[in-house]
Amino acid sequence: MTSRAATAKTRRRRAALIPMPTRSGIGTSSTSSSTSLTTSSLSRRHAGPTPPTSTASREMFATQDSAQMYAERLAELAAALGFDGWLINIEVKLDIQFIDNLKEFVNHLTKRMHAAVPGSLVIWYDAITVGGDLDWQDKLNEHNKPFFDLCDGLFVNYTWKEKYPRDSAATAGDRKYDVYMGIDVFGRNTFGGGQWKTNVALDLLKKDDVSTAIFAPGWIYETKQQPDFQSAQNRWWALVEKSWDVLRGYPKRLPFYSDFDQGHGYQVSSEGLQVSGDPWNNISCQSFQPMLKYTGDEVQPPVRTSINFKDEPYSGGNCVTVQGSLRQNAIFSEQLFNGGLSMEDGYVHLFYSVNAEANSDLGLSLDFLSRNKENTSILIAEDIAIFSRKKQHRLYSSYVQSDKVEPHAPDNQNWVIYRATVQSSASYTLIGINIVCTLKTSGKINSEADEDESSEEDANRLWPYHASLGHISIRNMDENTQFPSAESWVTEGKYISWSNNSNTSKLLSLKISWKLNTSHQASFMKYNIYVEKLIGDSNAKVSRSFLGVATVEAFYMSDLQVPDEVTSLKFIIQACGRDGSRQGLEECPKLFLVPVE
Repeated sequence: MTSRAATAKTRRRRAALIPMPTRSGIGTSSTSSSTSLTTSSLSRRHAGPTPPTSTASREMFATQDSAQMYAERLAELAAALGFDGWLINIEVKLDIQFIDNLKEFVNHLTKRMHAAVPGSLVIWYDAITVGGDLDWQDKLNEHNKPFFDLCDGLFVNYTWKEKYPRDSAATAGDRKYDVYMGIDVFGRNTFGGGQWKTNVALDLLKKDDVSTAIFAPGWIYETKQQPDFQSAQNRWWALVEKSWDVLRGYPKRLPFYSDFDQGHGYQVSSEGLQVSGDPWNNISCQSFQPMLKYTGDEVQPPVRTSINFKDEPYSGGNCVTVQGSLRQNAIFSEQLFNGGLSMEDGYVHLFYSVNAEANSDLGLSLDFLSRNKENTSILIAEDIAIFSRKKQHRLYSSYVQSDKVEPHAPDNQNWVIYRATVQSSASYTLIGINIVCTLKTSGKINSEADEDESSEEDANRLWPYHASLGHISIRNMDENTQFPSAESWVTEGKYISWSNNSNTSKLLSLKISWKLNTSHQASFMKYNIYVEKLIGDSNAKVSRSFLGVATVEAFYMSDLQVPDEVTSLKFIIQACGRDGSRQGLEECPKLFLVPVE
């Protein structure tokens, strides 16, 4: 489950600002609001004597011109690298003579960021005061408000007291939602104690009507909370959701795609085939997350929907699995997504992948709302007759049969891909996508039921159910992702470095970059990177290795092991469309490299 920061300049509701790890160490994650600009390594209050003014601070704020120049460079850097904004944390004492130039820096950076990156935020951290002292205030007051007035918000230090949020809201006036009260999840001098009591602070902040900045939710992983990371992660975020709900942002127009990827896992799959069996983490790969409720502290229901990291996924690192027990005449349904996707007159294609046990059937339903506020629900399944015989079949306005699609990967033995065509109208909005499950038969497969059991007993019996959903893709019928040919790309290898690893292999590090010729224009969701290690004129089958994913047109490879018998390397850059489609590997741009002797 993800939480997204609010980006509107004038917010009318509370927001959660959650500093996250950066992409490749240089940027901001897809769920963070800013990257940090700091001039000190100090991170805790009262860590020692107040440090002197740093040389860097004196240089940056020596004159108004220098302050503006640094602000302009930071705005350019943010635009070039895709930052969502800046968190300004100055934890050094600053001579009073530099304060006016510091204020000009904050003001100029905020204006330049808004112009360069629409929707961006510049947040001031509660450390240095307007008098130049390094003195954490733990609230918005006259000592830090001059900076707050020049930017998009204040990240308040974590050691605030119970009445400070209310005081801060009064000081902020109609900008009270721009005050982000800090919460340290590790619980170091933070109100409520953080950790499993993070919701204590959240409940108070909700009551006092201000925003929050949650620091270090990685506490769950770093401290190895039990029983396992996924269970603990879901439990902790459920506390946040219970206090504040979750702000989700879905697209307003097609295409819509989700493979439910959380940006980490224990394996990687692509179109139903495992391409890597190694643990990984890349938050930039995170896909739209389904609206699954955490039930760990409650009595487990007969059927449960969960994110599954154990079984082999269809795409990315996980899938959605429904398992438990169902009665033979029952339909189980749970909403995965809600939103407001605008439709057009015509038809839409729906693709989805299923991995189900023999007696388990899985389909989808789409909820539509008309301009006249009329609700319509369409059930989509391979065998609609099975669903139409169930008691709850009247929940659906109509049925659409889905057909099996030949998999892109012939070796895919587990996942079945389905396609359905649904008529759409511009007068309707798609407001919900649901997973729908039922049993294919009476459920007596592999059962030991006596033949003389009554039909009533059979109808009330619970039978095992297990099925997984790998991805969902919805697009307009006439919208097919067009992949440029391999010749349309320019590929390049830079910073190539070879080193000896052993008597039988070398290590390779390099940067691979690619770009389209100026005559082509296209935008892709991500790129899968593979390598083939070729051996002379050998007829041996070439093994292809998955290296990773890039969300920009560059990829860094460090210490790739290359056996001495390898005579050339072929790097493959596979473009992935925003509807989840992938370019055929044979048609992808490539980079060839010959090992040095």
